[in-house]
Amino acid sequence: MMTPRRVVGLFIAALVIVAVAFWMSSRGHRSDLAVAGQPVLDGLKASVNDVTELHISRGDGTRVTLKKLPDAWQVAEREYTADSGKVRKLLLDLGSLEVVEEKTSDPASYERIGVEDVKGAKAAGTLIEAVTPKKTYSVIVGRSAGMKSSYVRVSTAPKSYLGSPQITADANPKQWLQRDVLDIPEARIKEVALTPGSGPTYAVARETKEQTDFAVSNVPKGRELSAPTAGNAVAGELASFTLDDVRKAPPDNTSGGAPITTFRTFDGLELQVNGLKDGERHYVWFTPRSTAKETATEAQTLEGHTKGWQFEIPQYKYDGLFKPIEDLLKKPEPKEDKKSAADRKGAAKKPPSLPSSPLPEPPPTS
Repeated sequence: MMTPRRVVGLFIAALVIVAVAFWMSSRGHRSDLAVAGQPVLDGLKASVNDVTELHISRGDGTRVTLKKLPDAWQVAEREYTADSGKVRKLLLDLGSLEVVEEKTSDPASYERIGVEDVKGAKAAGTLIEAVTPKKTYSVIVGRSAGMKSSYVRVSTAPKSYLGSPQITADANPKQWLQRDVLDIPEARIKEVALTPGSGPTYAVARETKEQTDFAVSNVPKGRELSAPTAGNAVAGELASFTLDDVRKAPPDNTSGGAPITTFRTFDGLELQVNGLKDGERHYVWFTPRSTAKETATEAQTLEGHTKGWQFEIPQYKYDGLFKPIEDLLKKPEPKEDKKSAADRKGAAKKPPSLPSSPLPEPPPTS
């Protein structure tokens, strides 16, 4: 029989159970809120300017080291200037990297989101290490999640997170190079002299800046340009000139019979471009000079930036720099062999044959 005292006891027990459940639920919710928004790399945001090196590596062996010099960043594997804007963006993104939500702490599940250790060739993630005098900050960046987030894990900790902003960091050294080499627009060019890899030497030139089209010298007898503007493209090849990759030039960096193109501007800058094919790759190097006071400093600056380097460029760009004169000319009419010409001539002289009329049939006899 249910007594009043027993009813009251059951009611109190139910209240206690509900209160405990509510407390546990709210405690877990507060824990999630405490994690969300926290920095993944605690302390890096305040130390971004103290970073002296960035190491980026993948399990397949691809790796790059970015070093901070007094006035620039350098790609150590090339000993060439890095794209400082790209480096700066990565540092700021790492410093701002915050937890969106907590993910797995089970190593068996790391592979699903790409945050496993980058020791195996099939590892999907990228290890980024930001080195400061006091501490090295290390994070594995896994698969992307949408447009703004990535899965990440501090390499020395078990917990993984969905983090924002999205981190992108290529481990290929050439992707970090400062790609801009020089910029000499067509408007400055007075003359371009070409010694291509095949065909005769020739030049494209104009007398004044106001002259729209470049005249082409040494056009073979009986041939003509494909268009009045045919030489203009050659003069514009140094505008916004960029590299794909770079390597140090050998001590005996001479043309050795390779193609040479020399650009001359109206204000006295002269830039010799040498070319070299190395297997499937195409390289150029520059020798700047000045014949006028107003371009002396420019030539000196260009020499300091380009001397001792061979720049890898795409094949189409290489072909444009050392274009043979044949590429500027109209294609010749195909020659007709003598027999075909004679047959055609004979056919023209022979009078057309008239069709013969059939003889009428004799009338029937009665």
